Amino acid sequence: MSTQRLALAALPVVALLGTAAFAPLPFTLAQPGTTADVLGDDHGTPVISIEGAPTRPTRGELRMTTIVATGPKADVGIGDVVDGWFRTDRAVMPRDSVYPTGGSEKEIEKHNLDDMAKSQDAAVDAALNYLGRKPGSVDVTLHLADIGGPSAGLFFALGIVDKLDGDGSGGDLTGGRTIAGTGTIDAKGEVGAVGGVSLKTQAARRDGATVFLVPKAECSEAKSELPKGLRLIPVRTLKDAVNSLRALEHGGEIPGC
Repeated sequence: MSTQRLALAALPVVALLGTAAFAPLPFTLAQPGTTADVLGDDHGTPVISIEGAPTRPTRGELRMTTIVATGPKADVGIGDVVDGWFRTDRAVMPRDSVYPTGGSEKEIEKHNLDDMAKSQDAAVDAALNYLGRKPGSVDVTLHLADIGGPSAGLFFALGIVDKLDGDGSGGDLTGGRTIAGTGTIDAKGEVGAVGGVSLKTQAARRDGATVFLVPKAECSEAKSELPKGLRLIPVRTLKDAVNSLRALEHGGEIPGC
């Protein structure tokens, strides 16, 4: 009798697993996305244009990084989730963490573009504050098509600093290297955490970076799938980032994760 009861009790579990195999789940699948050099051009237009102050030629690259994720309405099944868990070039993320605002795809796209615009404004303020220049003393235009969200803020600010001041002693912030990274920024120069850091390190190394600037709070995630040949440097502020890049070129203490 007990064996029969056990078998009958197992039936709902089997049915549930069978249903889950076909039902969409509240997850998003992500993978390494594109990177963009903020010191370069985007479709023939400079990413950073500055008027009202002399700028300097730059060497090296400052690459902001992205992830590519399935859309907010995409059906993600249990097979996709299991596959993602066992791959280092994929991540399974709660849908709400990628699309916290909900809404239609057009609404989410608008939200992300609005976040990018706010991030660009904050990056300009942060860079000018760091350099001791009053807001409005120069006219800075930032152009990066088809990319939304606030996570390029740190690199926009670094690019502005490099074009206006370099490393402060006649050299480049990059030292001719390809530097990549991620992080939000506010007008005070505080760097904030972002998502998908372990995937962004892979995109960075794929595109030639040897150094990756990461928000201090995300060191653990960045180390989890760190590609060979990529050095992590944690930062809390724009000043931290500039000081670490100077130390790479001129010597000095450089923090690590």
